[in-house]
Amino acid sequence: MDYGKFRYQQSKKLQDARKSQTIIQLKEIRLRPKTEEHDLQVKIKHIRKFLEQHDKVKVTMMFRGREVAYADLGRKIMDEIKKALEDISMVDQFPKLEGRNMIMVLAPKK
Repeated sequence: MDYGKFRYQQSKKLQDARKSQTIIQLKEIRLRPKTEEHDLQVKIKHIRKFLEQHDKVKVTMMFRGREVAYADLGRKIMDEIKKALEDISMVDQFPKLEGRNMIMVLAPKK
């Protein structure tokens, strides 16, 4: 077999593999526990748009000052987001408090 022909065929296979693969990005939405209802609905709409584009979404709840004492309020908001998007997403990483931030990762359903 001709080595040049073999290398050409290998490069064509690599090109086809790159063409068919999808790159999944991680988008981030940042919230605070004091985020009002309408603003939260706008954020949910943005998350839905990202999930429809087959991107993962990292939802970050930021606590400032003494707000960290109200982590249960942040978890409640995270649950509300999860419930609003359960038709289009699945939870990749459940809400977890890391320092002053609570992080949850949503992935699109297959």
